[in-house]
Formats: sequence, structure tokens, C-alpha cells
Amino acid sequence: MDTTYLSKLAAAIRRDILVMTTKAGSGHPTSSLSAVELMAVLFSYVLRFDTQNPQNPLNDRIIFSKGHASPLFYSLYRRVGILSSEDLMKYRTFDSPLEGHPTPRFPFTEAATGSLGQGLAIGVGEAIAGAPMVYVLLGDGEMAEGSVWEAVAAASFYRLHNLVAIVDVNGLGQSQQTMYGHDVIVYQKRFEAFGWETAVVDGHNFEEIYEAFQKHHDAPYAIIAKTLKGKGVSFLEGKDGWHGKTLSEDDLQRALNELGAVDDEIVISAQRLLVGKPPSADIRSPSEVGSLPSAVGSQLYSTRKAFGEALVSLVLSYPDILVFDGDTKNSTYTEFVAKSYPSHFLELFIAEQLMVGVAIGAWKMGKKPVVSTFAAFLTRAFDQIRMASVSQASVLFNGSHAGVSIGQDGASQMGLEDIAMFRSVLGSTVVYPSDPHQTHALLHSLIAMDGIRYVRTTRGETPILYSPDDAFPIGGSKTFHASLPEVFTVVGAGITVHEALAAQRMLAEEGIGVRVIDCYSIKPIDEETIWTAAKETKGIIVVEDHYPEGGIGEALPVKPIAHLAVRKPPHSGKPQELLAYEEIDRNTIVATVKRLYSSI
Repeated sequence: MDTTYLSKLAAAIRRDILVMTTKAGSGHPTSSLSAVELMAVLFSYVLRFDTQNPQNPLNDRIIFSKGHASPLFYSLYRRVGILSSEDLMKYRTFDSPLEGHPTPRFPFTEAATGSLGQGLAIGVGEAIAGAPMVYVLLGDGEMAEGSVWEAVAAASFYRLHNLVAIVDVNGLGQSQQTMYGHDVIVYQKRFEAFGWETAVVDGHNFEEIYEAFQKHHDAPYAIIAKTLKGKGVSFLEGKDGWHGKTLSEDDLQRALNELGAVDDEIVISAQRLLVGKPPSADIRSPSEVGSLPSAVGSQLYSTRKAFGEALVSLVLSYPDILVFDGDTKNSTYTEFVAKSYPSHFLELFIAEQLMVGVAIGAWKMGKKPVVSTFAAFLTRAFDQIRMASVSQASVLFNGSHAGVSIGQDGASQMGLEDIAMFRSVLGSTVVYPSDPHQTHALLHSLIAMDGIRYVRTTRGETPILYSPDDAFPIGGSKTFHASLPEVFTVVGAGITVHEALAAQRMLAEEGIGVRVIDCYSIKPIDEETIWTAAKETKGIIVVEDHYPEGGIGEALPVKPIAHLAVRKPPHSGKPQELLAYEEIDRNTIVATVKRLYSSI
């Protein structure tokens, strides 16, 4: 290790950080300055990657969980030779991929960060999926996030010796001192309590940092570094009130004078040796999981069970599928994958934020991640889900036990916001099957797609509506016509399709015909079919097992004449009792149609 070289490199990086943030007029220079020595050693003597191919599966991975330190991040890639000084001067401008917090617009970004507390879970996903080594830079401020400790626990449980957390303990947050200030021993004890190996270092001492990186470890490893925010500039070092503030031109000149003569042409002379080979998929013959009935109406069947069966059938065609469970596999039926293809299944226990972060990391390593739990529990991971979209990640989500139709378990278990949540994610796909054959067909389409995809599944068993040969294109729907002239159209999805079809039969007995549309694709929605129905009948009635805000009613291209949705605080009860209580059952549909019919 050459400390003279590292000192020159650190000075050049500090100059980059200060100049680019002052030029931009915004950014986080002090948060970047504290980690300069840590990253200079890592990039110069430890990290191995292909500078021509950021997606090379043999690359070591570096994740800046403290994404506001992006000036440091980009300066490192300038010193590697990937960026130029001119590129840095466009930092945070509209046409530049060098954003204020890193996103994949800059291709050496593993995942979008900046919403703090998410990087370590992504690192866990990459480590599990076979990255040679994964290094995650964390700030001490984000160590207050529970999602960090979910990741710490999972890394220990799976003994991820290829995962290194680097904690920059500079002692200052955005508005005040961090929870433990410079008490690095607190962090050491906590990591060690979870089963991690640790090293505590002076984060500005090259020798200590280098020795810490050379330490052999058989478990996940945390380097806990005591640093100074604003290191290298006397009027910034350890000073509160500078978070997210850049220097004026006069202060910049003062800072540069302190740095002295800087070798602006210095480059990182890291070893770029890539060794080994990517892991191969382990595919085994499936265990017996049963088969779907082929006859329409032959028996009752739940879409949650069909989801699990469909996953098993897909693994042979898509050997990169990796299913993540939140201790619900016996309810969501992902246990079928766990039994048939154990190497394609990972239990992450009750840690939904972790599951999403791990899925992003697995996707980055070339996997097809599937995240499965109750729909209600995905809501606590919405920040991770929206950041997955910012990362341009492709993750398939299953939310089971949706709506009040789950019955006796009560309101805490009922997914009633999930459609709104996933519809709001840019570029997402949202489906809600009502039948097992439909579930199988939709899952085969979804697994082949990119982006954020959500399938909503039902707990209860319902009649078979379709045959194995029926087609269910994404963006489509299915229409059930009445034998009588159709006065109104009832639009439902999932459980409410069955209520609407029962109402259709009841109304037919009274001489009233209604059209029923199974709106299984909620985003994108079948606008043409719905527009046609609105023109050919006297209006659309929506019925959904979801809160009205953000649900199917708001997804329609036309305003419904009646919108039946969950509008009362739900509670425990039998499924049919709750559907009736919320006025989304067959009897309410019948009454609504008759009321509207009487006013024609």
C-alpha cells in the first residue's frame, strides 16, 4: 500500500467534490468528504470490477446506501477513468446522468439510493445471488432505520461472508448529532450481537483502513469507521449546520487553498482481476403439487393456491426465478416452490422491507425475483417498492388475502390499499385474477415482463370460471353477456366478479339483463371494452373489494354511475357477512341495479 499515492488521490477527490458541488449550487459535500479515505482504499486496493462492463456477473459490487454522498461516488469513477472532469461539472443538471442521488442513469449504479436505510438489503440480495463480494457504504444517520437491522439479521442468518458493510460514523445528521454521535463501540456491539465480524478504525487512517479490508472473515463483516464530516477543510470539519449546503465561490477558494497543490491527473491504479465463474442454476425435478381441474364450475379453487402452483410450473422455463417469502409460504402456497425447487426459494421471515430490497439485489444479479406475502403487509414496504421502480428493477409481487373477503382475521390482515399503491408506481402492471386458470395464464405473462408487476390473489375458494385454453392478455378483460337485453354493465375483479355473476343470474330471474366485465387487468385497463360497454348500456357500475380511493373505479376511463367499494371500517366476520356489510355483495349489486333501473 502506497500512502503517498493515497494522500494525493484523497486530495484530488476532495477537490472534485468541492468544485462540482459549488458549480452545481447544491449537493452534500461534507457528507462526501468524511468517507474519502475509506473509498480511496477500497477502490485502489480491494474492489475488482470490469470497467468496460458494469453488468459483468464477476464484478465486485459497491453500493452507496448513503446516496447523498454522490459527489464522492462520481469522483471515484472519474479517477477510475469512466467519467471526465467535464462530466463532473454537469453534476445535478437536467441532461446529465450524474443525479443528486445515484440512479441507474449512471450505469455503474447498482440501485437507486438516497431514501436511506435500503442499500444493505440490496447488498444482501446481491450477495445471496452470487456476487463475488458486495461492499455497502452506510451513513451513521441511516443506522436508525429498522430496515438496516432487518438486513443485518438476514445477512447473519445466511452467513454472507461475501458482504461487507462500511459504516461512516461522522457523528452528524441533517439537523443535529446522530443518535450515538461518535460512539463507534455502540455500532460494533450491535453488529456483533447479530453475529457479524467487525473492525473499528480511524476512517481517515489509510493503514488502519487497509488492514481492516485485508482481514479474513467467515461471516458478514462490518468496518465501523470514526470520521469527521467535512474532513479536509478546517472550517467544515465536524461542524454542524453544513449538511446539504455547498460552498460559495469565496469559501471554495479558501478550501482549495487548504488542500494545496493537487495532482488533478491522478488515477486509481486498482487491480482489475476477475476470477471465478458465475454460479449455475440448480434445477431439480418438481414434487407433486396437484393439478388444476379442467372443467368450468367443477369445484371451488383459490387463486392464491393457483399462484403457488403456477410458480412451480414456471421454474423449468425460467431457471433464474428466485422466490422470496415473508413467513407466509403455507398461506400463499409458495411452499410448493420451496418443496420442489429449494434452491429457488428463500425465506426472509417477517421483514417485508428487507424482502423488497433483497429482490432488487437479486434482480441486479440476473435473477427473476418474486416477492410474496399478504397484500396488507406489502404496504409497509412501499418506499422500497417505489425505489425499485426508480432503480428500473423488475420484480414480481404477489399480495394474497386481499380485501374484506378474507373474513374472520379482521382489518389488520385485509389488503385494502394495495391496488392504489401499485397503480401509483410508474410503469407498473396490476392484475387481479378471479379464477385459477386465469391466474396461471397471467403469471406466465407477468414473469416474462419487465418492471414492477403485481398480482392480487384471493384467500377464499371460488368457482372455476374459465378453461385452460382461454387467453388472458395483459390489458384485456372478459365479458359475460346476459341472455336478456343488457341495461347496465357491472365491472368487477377477483372476488367481486363472482358476486357480479351471481347478481346477473338473480336479476335475470326478474327480467333485467346486465353485462358483467371481469376487469382482471387493472393496469393497463381494457379501455376499449369499457368504453364500448358504457355506450351500449346505460352506465357502468363498479364493485370492488378495496377502498374507493385509487382502486378500480378510479382506473376506469369513464365515470361509473355507481361505485360499490369498502367504505366502512371492516372487522372480523364471515366473508359473505363482510361483503354484505360493505355493500359489495350480490344482493347490494341487485339492489343498486334495480334502483337505477327504476329511474330510467
